[in-house]
Amino acid sequence: MTTPRPIADLSADEARRIALRAQGFLGAPDRRSGVRGILRHLGAIQLDTISVLARSHELVPYARLGAVGRKTVEDAYWQDTHSFEYWSHAACILPIEEWPHFAFRRRAYRNRPHWNHELPDGTYDQVIKQIRSEGPLTATELGGAKRTSDWWDWSGSKVAVERALMYGEVVCVERRGWKRLYDLAERAVPEELLHDELDDTECLRRLVRLAGRSLGVGTRADIADYHRLKGEQVDAVIAESGLVPVSVEGWGKPAWADPAALETPPRGRHRTTLLSPFDSLIWERARTERIFGFTHRLEAYVPKQKRVYGYFAMPVLAGGRLVGRVDPAREGRTLVAKQVTLDGPKAVPAVAQALAEAATWVDCTTVRVERVDTPDLREPLTKELARLLG
Repeated sequence: MTTPRPIADLSADEARRIALRAQGFLGAPDRRSGVRGILRHLGAIQLDTISVLARSHELVPYARLGAVGRKTVEDAYWQDTHSFEYWSHAACILPIEEWPHFAFRRRAYRNRPHWNHELPDGTYDQVIKQIRSEGPLTATELGGAKRTSDWWDWSGSKVAVERALMYGEVVCVERRGWKRLYDLAERAVPEELLHDELDDTECLRRLVRLAGRSLGVGTRADIADYHRLKGEQVDAVIAESGLVPVSVEGWGKPAWADPAALETPPRGRHRTTLLSPFDSLIWERARTERIFGFTHRLEAYVPKQKRVYGYFAMPVLAGGRLVGRVDPAREGRTLVAKQVTLDGPKAVPAVAQALAEAATWVDCTTVRVERVDTPDLREPLTKELARLLG
């Protein structure tokens, strides 16, 4: 693919600010649209099983809106079939209006020749029949999620219903106790959206455009990663996606931007907050390093003795920069900062503010700091926390 001539040259700082605004961290978000507005704005919110302060899909709107109620978050996602769960960047909550644009992925799954789990004869039809007659059901209610205690040893009904989810015949309409609740797509998805009429090119063009809008500015790899497209899929549609070619100081690779993001300089108030490691601002390590000069790795799956920053280290965003990390836990009504990493003394007020706000959000009344990477900063941090929490 021949890279077109850039229409604008952006400094590294301009690109960072454009990315922050596109992700809802610079300038006041439209609070009237609430959690649903955040979902539409981002286009995808990643799900994950880990819950320390809260689950990641709760942390994402919190990071942008502040102390929004956790029930409010769940209701916003699932009531009135406002969203659906599907494979995007990973398992993600997606706006329901994007259902037609994932037809390319549903078709790919239907045409897939090999699967990791065998599907017993007749099981698929039986699962569909059971959901049709009994209404929304979990895998457990369909006959059990697993055959043994091993996480990968799925039962036949679990294999069938997950296959039906990938095909688009069923849809996850809610997470109930972290279990997917499955219903027939024909009942759950609004009739005007329930179709696979769009060809692959139209689907990909839409998702590339959405990714560019949600990122503000990104490389080909950034844009592909947002909904886990292939590089050649991006290449095939990006010229007609509505995104425009730009160059960014220090990036070393061609970039594309949302033209609306270039129209006005990004200004406004910066958010100070803890970020989920699965937040779309930072979920791609190479992009995070390029934009923020910040190396981040989720260490939950790293052996404990090899962890550097902690099990669920959450980066701290302040002033449009990543200024530290906190590995949190909860003990009753105490938020425990098991390990805190600070980017110097200037980061102390911001990290304290982020911790104090997070504590209030999860109904904790105190914060206990256990370990600080720079021991001299532990006392200033605890004093600032005491002041903020009264």
